[in-house]
Amino acid sequence: MDTISIVCQFLLSLSILIVLHEMGHFAPAKWFKTRVEKFYLFFDAPPFNSLFSRKRGETEYGIGWLPLGGYVKISGMIDESMDKEQMKGPAQPWEFRAKPAWQRLIIMVGGVTVNFLLGMFLFAMVLWGWGKEYIPTSELSKNGMAFDSLLLNNGFQQGDLIVKVGDKAFDRVDPNEFRKIVMLDGARQATVVRGGQQQVITFSDDFVQKLPKILKNDVLSARVPFVVENVPAKGPAATAGIKKGDRIVSLNGQPIEFFDQFWPLASKQKGQTVNIGIVNEKGDSIQTVVTLTEQGKIGANAKLGAYFKKETQTYTLAQAFPAGISMGWNFLTDQMQAFKMMFRGDLSVKDNLGSVISIGKLFDPAWDWRIFWSVTASLSIILAFMNLLPIPALDGGYVLFLIWEVLTGRKVSDQFMERAVTVGFFLLIGLMIFALGLDVWRLF
Repeated sequence: MDTISIVCQFLLSLSILIVLHEMGHFAPAKWFKTRVEKFYLFFDAPPFNSLFSRKRGETEYGIGWLPLGGYVKISGMIDESMDKEQMKGPAQPWEFRAKPAWQRLIIMVGGVTVNFLLGMFLFAMVLWGWGKEYIPTSELSKNGMAFDSLLLNNGFQQGDLIVKVGDKAFDRVDPNEFRKIVMLDGARQATVVRGGQQQVITFSDDFVQKLPKILKNDVLSARVPFVVENVPAKGPAATAGIKKGDRIVSLNGQPIEFFDQFWPLASKQKGQTVNIGIVNEKGDSIQTVVTLTEQGKIGANAKLGAYFKKETQTYTLAQAFPAGISMGWNFLTDQMQAFKMMFRGDLSVKDNLGSVISIGKLFDPAWDWRIFWSVTASLSIILAFMNLLPIPALDGGYVLFLIWEVLTGRKVSDQFMERAVTVGFFLLIGLMIFALGLDVWRLF
């Protein structure tokens, strides 16, 4: 039943995003009197083609059987349908290729524009409807916070409790707020409680320059024990018999009280076999042998945020919109930073790239509407970002060629576009297969 619930949520979310994305292309195309031959949710590829179709006016509306996306087929446009016969004739007034470059550009950016706006709108509606949960810093008075290495190198210590950043009280565990106060408001000091005493930490110029390069949620967090939340079926932890609910208390005899203490020890033993001390849910102490991955991981996630009483910040409708825009923008910049880090090799591609299986895991099997709409908002931003990548066959590839035409006055030839779209299409298929393969590998 859990699997059915997740699949239904995924298909509903995907359908909403695809239909609205394609409407972003469809509406301006119609506005500029460009003929749209097809409007499809999912792909109507052989052997089954469409599950449903109906023609109204000049457009065939339908649902395909392959749930990997959707499309609008615009007359006189080289797309994934590769309708070369149509392109052999002279351009007709109703065709995409006959329209001015600025109109074609608006048609192409319509989909990603809708997805960006939709993501921010949904974030706003979630804030208005459910508010925003947070952990008050008062809940962390015993164990304090955990920090990224950038903060540790600037004078912070694991277990410090931030109470003020600049002149502003820091009353909740919110890495985005910390970054905002430092990067936008110009704060250059933080007041922390350490050993019962307040201390002031001054941010170096190097710290301020590097802070934007750290993923927002990694900057700081509540300090928690390493209690295992889930163990993938394939991985060192599963092989060693580590189970959900086990608490990791030592590595090679060195005590581990908190989750943040594990990585510094494991990073020195990458790819090596280590002894892990565990206390299971029955209270039994166990020693087991684990071979760490080349990244120093054991293949198990820790339970986070379940140890503290949370509070909820409520929003009026007027407050929710700017807050939702901010959430959407922050999420987008996070994705851009993560993509850049993977491209540079700072983040492991195989550990962070996923397919529909990874996306499905984001939904709650119990069908929590707050989670559903939050995930849909996030996916809408991701869909917009991915579609803007300058890869032929994606919107970003067409936009790149159209910007070139606008700037130079020279149109890219149809033959070049056909070849570019073909290459881009197979590149995307290869990437999708690779991402799916990674997910299957993680499962088994």
